[in-house]
Amino acid sequence: MKSVTQQENIEQNVKKKKHPVRMFLIVVLGLILGCAVYVFWMFGGTYTSVDVVTEEEYNNLGELEDDAISGSDLAAWEDGGHTPVYYNPNHPIIKVEQKDKYVENILVFAVDARSEADYKCRSDAMIVVSINKRDKSIKLMSIMRDSGVYIGDTDSTASTTLDKINAAYRYGGVGMMINTINRNFDLDIQRFVMFDFSSAADVIDLVGGVDIEVSAEEIPYANGFIEEDNALNGTDSPLITEAGLQTLDGIQAVSWARIRYLDSDFVRTARQRTIAQAIMQKVKGMNVIEQLRLFHNSAGMFETNMITLDLFRVALSAIGYTDNIVESRVPSDGLYTVQSNPWMMIIDFEAQNQVIRDFIWGEYNE
Repeated sequence: MKSVTQQENIEQNVKKKKHPVRMFLIVVLGLILGCAVYVFWMFGGTYTSVDVVTEEEYNNLGELEDDAISGSDLAAWEDGGHTPVYYNPNHPIIKVEQKDKYVENILVFAVDARSEADYKCRSDAMIVVSINKRDKSIKLMSIMRDSGVYIGDTDSTASTTLDKINAAYRYGGVGMMINTINRNFDLDIQRFVMFDFSSAADVIDLVGGVDIEVSAEEIPYANGFIEEDNALNGTDSPLITEAGLQTLDGIQAVSWARIRYLDSDFVRTARQRTIAQAIMQKVKGMNVIEQLRLFHNSAGMFETNMITLDLFRVALSAIGYTDNIVESRVPSDGLYTVQSNPWMMIIDFEAQNQVIRDFIWGEYNE
């Protein structure tokens, strides 16, 4: 029979063996929590219920109420609220099977609305965010707003003439916009994140601004938007006075990203992706407490149809991927012509969609 001292030594050794396991589980839980908070911030906000139906169910819908918007419980515009997402129940999201279980595509888009009543407007920035677990990357693909597409929910209801893609949101809300993108570019988007420029500026301020290289040529164009936004929102964001790498506040950064007539819409979409990456890096560099505070303070600034479980799933998929961010845009160079009246980019869809498949899915594309 073991002595009391021997028994105590055995129990102490067992405790020592269990302690690292317990600490390992705590660390893992902390990592999951931290990543989840990061994605809650990226894709969090006001949950918006948007129907996702099969094409057969869509054909049997019948005529529903004319319009519907989410966000009826949001703060008023003058109290810091944002534009509610426009959802028309006649245009739900058409269900598309995920092409690759390791790759999820989410549409992040902005609207240039100037009041709550201005919810039925054209979309502005449109970025497909692809979270790729195969190559452990985040891919950002801008869709230029002047791209000519066949707008509509299904092939049988789509227009037979080309129209600018940014009109889809105005015609039928977020459902028609996603359906149009999926149909024209052979994508499988089912989830979205929507914001307006004012709420985007607020979030940039919450992360302490973003570091951007500003050229001398960009300054007067950015300052024009800064003055416009200050007058509209009653803010006093300072003008940009010198070129070079500098920390921009929310209004300054959004104004810089909106520049179009200095160069082209191609460069403008690149600026938008630069802002997105700068925000991601800022959030990644925060500790868990700072991320929690950020999530709390930014809640309600965005609208999304992703529920909590979706957010956790995306978080677990994207952990560690922010060091491998790849960019692209549609249309690609050489795969479009320009129509002058009305001005529109006429895309070679067969060639363009192959480029998209290679970019998003790589060698695993269908």
